[in-house]
Amino acid sequence: MIYSGAIEHDLPPRAALLLDLDGTLLDLAATPDAVRVPPGLPGVLRGLRAALGDAMAIVTGRPIEAIDALLPGIAFAVAGEHGGVIRFTPGGPEERAPLPPLPAHWAEAAAALVAAHPGTLFEPKARGFTLHYRAAPQAAAALAEGLAAILGAQDTHLLLPAHMAFEVKPRGADKGTALAALMARAPFRGRVPVYVGDDVTDEDAILAAEAAGGVGLRVAEAFGDAAGVRAWLARLAHGARAA
Repeated sequence: MIYSGAIEHDLPPRAALLLDLDGTLLDLAATPDAVRVPPGLPGVLRGLRAALGDAMAIVTGRPIEAIDALLPGIAFAVAGEHGGVIRFTPGGPEERAPLPPLPAHWAEAAAALVAAHPGTLFEPKARGFTLHYRAAPQAAAALAEGLAAILGAQDTHLLLPAHMAFEVKPRGADKGTALAALMARAPFRGRVPVYVGDDVTDEDAILAAEAAGGVGLRVAEAFGDAAGVRAWLARLAHGARAA
C-alpha cells in the first residue's frame, strides 16, 4: 500500500502505528543527549494510543531505557537497538534476540578513532555502537575508513550509514524483524501496520510493513521533517477526540 502526500490522509482501518524516534518523532540534535521532546507530543501520542486500542510502538536504534527517559509510559511496546531487544508490553520483560556479541577490541578501537577526531562522538550500545559526526562533518571519510579497518572481513556485524553517523550493529535482527515480531502479538496482531521512519535503518521496517499489506512512510517524502510528522499525528489525535 502506498500513501502519497501522507499528511493529507487518515490511518487505514484497524491500523497499528509504529514510529521511529530520532528524525521522526523528535528533531535531530547535535548529540543523542541533546534531543528535546516538544511539550505537546506526549499528550498527542497518548491520545492516539487510546484511539488505536494500544496498538502503538516505538522502534528505534536507541536502548529501551532511553525511550523510557524521553517518553515514559507513552508507547505500549518498544523495540530498541534496531530490533535487538523488544519489550512487548508496558512494564514487561525485555526480550533479547540471540545475536553475536560485540568484540571488546572493536569498541576500544572505535573510541580511540573518535578521540583522534574532535567533535565526533562514540555512542556505546549493548551489542554495537554508533559514531556521530554531526559536529565534525569533515571527519566522515576518516571515520568510515577507520571503521572499515576495525571491522575487517567478518560476517557478524553490519556497518550502516545513518544521518551524520555510522552504525555498527549485529546481523540477525533489524527494525523489520522487530515489526514482524510486534505484529504477531496482541494488541498489534490482526491490524494493518503503519510504519514511519527517516533513516537507512528504517528501510527494513518500511519494507516489512508493506509486505504485510500495510504502509511504510519515509519522513522526507511524506512529511518533510519531524515537525511535519508531529503535525500529522496531532491532526489524527484531534480527529480521534472529535470522533
